[in-house]
Amino acid sequence: MRKREVTLTPEEKVRQWCIGVLSQRFQVPMHMMMSEVGIRLGGKQMRCDIMVYDRQARPLLVVECKRPEVELTGEVLDQAIRYNMVLNVKYMVITNGTRTCAFVRTGEGNDIRFVPLKDVPVYNDMICQQQ
Repeated sequence: MRKREVTLTPEEKVRQWCIGVLSQRFQVPMHMMMSEVGIRLGGKQMRCDIMVYDRQARPLLVVECKRPEVELTGEVLDQAIRYNMVLNVKYMVITNGTRTCAFVRTGEGNDIRFVPLKDVPVYNDMICQQQ
């Protein structure tokens, strides 16, 4: 996706695995995904591991990838939630390649929460549920 060679670190292996799963199982078109997307939050530069966009090129889902030995804790979820302060995505996924947790945003204004999902919806369903 990045059109260049990158070092195959443990986290990069998880990132590449997740891109494949999103593409094949959840039918996300490859041209609607980007990896290592830079965002700015409060003057701090951050990078989202994987971003999925809707058909209007708006962020729809953000994925935070960790190395397989990293436990998926509230701290990892908080990192993805911080990205949402900039991105306003409907869906979030955190994964270490062994365990994957998916969430959907509910509520409005100051009452926004991310509720666990059993699985990530397929791409067309995510778009339909975004409206």
